[in-house]
Amino acid sequence: MSWIALLLLGVAVTDLVFSVRPMRRVPEVVGAVAAVLLGLAAGLTSGRDLVALLGIALVVLAWGQTVTRGLGRGPAWLPLLVLWSGLALGVLVSGAAPGAGGLVGRWLDGVGLPLLDGLAPDRALLLLGVVLIQLSTGNVVVRLVLAATHTLNPARVGTPSDPATRLKGGRLLGPMERLLIVALSLAGQVTAATIVVVAKGLLRFPELQSRREQERIHRLTEYFLVGSFASWLVALGGLLLLG
Repeated sequence: MSWIALLLLGVAVTDLVFSVRPMRRVPEVVGAVAAVLLGLAAGLTSGRDLVALLGIALVVLAWGQTVTRGLGRGPAWLPLLVLWSGLALGVLVSGAAPGAGGLVGRWLDGVGLPLLDGLAPDRALLLLGVVLIQLSTGNVVVRLVLAATHTLNPARVGTPSDPATRLKGGRLLGPMERLLIVALSLAGQVTAATIVVVAKGLLRFPELQSRREQERIHRLTEYFLVGSFASWLVALGGLLLLG
């Protein structure tokens, strides 16, 4: 699973860099370089690994380029196709991926943290990738799904007609919610994670029923439901990869 972990890390770094400094081309280049360097640091230096690292870098670059267009005037489904195709291919060839080690393995052996004690390098990289993907990338995926389903018009993002300006806090609550779901599920508290999902709906219910929003209530409800399910699927997808 080391190759999948590096793909997740490259995509996550791309979106985190873009959220801090929204520049063209730079975030995806940083993400691709980060994935390759981390792979080399993990001891993935065989010919097969180098081919895989090149493929990961290309997917990360394609993700960054298509996301920029998908949230502009380009097709919103294209970056989603790039991401899911890369992950699907990674799962198919995951059996051929060698175990990670190198500097990463030695660091894990000597770090001395109880949480990381006995954690294999492959598992550590995958866990890090799943956690980071819940942050900025989760929000990007949600907005792409909203745009692809025509629930959200990217041209109106940030304007008064953008439902996100009415359902405030989603960009912050989304990552917090996904991280909490992942953490509780990994801790074996699946029931608690389910309560988090239910609680979000209950807390949003008064906002969705606001009298001032009656003219837009159906649009807001669709926005909330599509966005919430897309956000939850990002968290559940990460949990599936962690097994």
